[in-house]
Amino acid sequence: MTEFLLFIVGLVALTFGAEVLVRGASRIALTFGLSPLVVGLTIVAFGTSAPEIAVAIDAALAGQSDLTIGNVVGSNICNILLILGLSSLIGPLAVAGQVVRQEVPVMIGASLLVVGMAWGGIIGRIEGIVLFTLLVVYVVFLIRQSRRASRAEQEHYGEDLPEATWDKHWSVQAGMVLAGLALLVIGADLLVNAAVIFAKFLGVSDLVIGLTVVAIGTSLPEVATSVMAAWRGERDMAIGNAVGSNVFNLLGCLGLGAMISPEGLPVAKAALDFDLWVMLAVAVACLPIFMARRLIARWEGILFLFYYAAYVLYLVLDAQGSGALKTFTQAMVWFVIPLSVVTLVALNVRERRARAG
Repeated sequence: MTEFLLFIVGLVALTFGAEVLVRGASRIALTFGLSPLVVGLTIVAFGTSAPEIAVAIDAALAGQSDLTIGNVVGSNICNILLILGLSSLIGPLAVAGQVVRQEVPVMIGASLLVVGMAWGGIIGRIEGIVLFTLLVVYVVFLIRQSRRASRAEQEHYGEDLPEATWDKHWSVQAGMVLAGLALLVIGADLLVNAAVIFAKFLGVSDLVIGLTVVAIGTSLPEVATSVMAAWRGERDMAIGNAVGSNVFNLLGCLGLGAMISPEGLPVAKAALDFDLWVMLAVAVACLPIFMARRLIARWEGILFLFYYAAYVLYLVLDAQGSGALKTFTQAMVWFVIPLSVVTLVALNVRERRARAG
């Protein structure tokens, strides 16, 4: 009963915190000449990745590398499939050109780099320093790039923001961002603690807990923030938050975790054999989907949600040693995935022809 109450309180904190954070970050974008896309890729992405960072540090210090790796990998899969899936149900998400040209390739590159580092079975301290340094370079580059944007672009980003006077000063906006982040972190912590107790009671491994319960729990700030941003019409921020959070998770969370861990982060064989490759495949799949129409339609969001449910079901069946796992895997590999690919290609070809005609 106590855990259930903590779950409810955490959910309320997440919802309210997301609203405050999105409004404050949107205002900061106008005040300092930053586009909401870049705010989503930096300020919001870092703030909503705070639970993952906390888990990464705590787990690394406690010697629970499986939890650190599982949390980051699971969160990145969740950020794309679950978050963008839910956000697109509110309304089709227009994908900014910068996301296709720059941010998704950065996410793919970071994913490839982490997979390569993990290939030897451990992400060492030097590799952690490299990852964190790349994060700093990435953030500095984004901020400098956004400040060079044209005035017309800055005015375009502010068209849909509601008029208000009480939150026009930068100090109030910064306070809103900090308050929103605090509520997000507190809410996520309450939810994760309650969920982990349930998972431990069921006897699930640290890796599976990290990939599912903790990953979903620490991704709830991203879920709440992206869904709220989509609801408020800040579609760039919704996508930027998901993609930016993935980059922060890979470079920041794993970087810090490997840096502070005395022996680096050992990578479980199960993660090397399956989960890291699913994370990479999801990141790579974003590029052709985003490039085709510069839009994530509702039906594509439903497809994202279906694949996330299938991934979680696979983990559950695998953890239970179920005999249905082989049949499920064969159905996904030989029927569902090929059918999805053919459908996406056919629909995109038809839309291109329709536009050309």
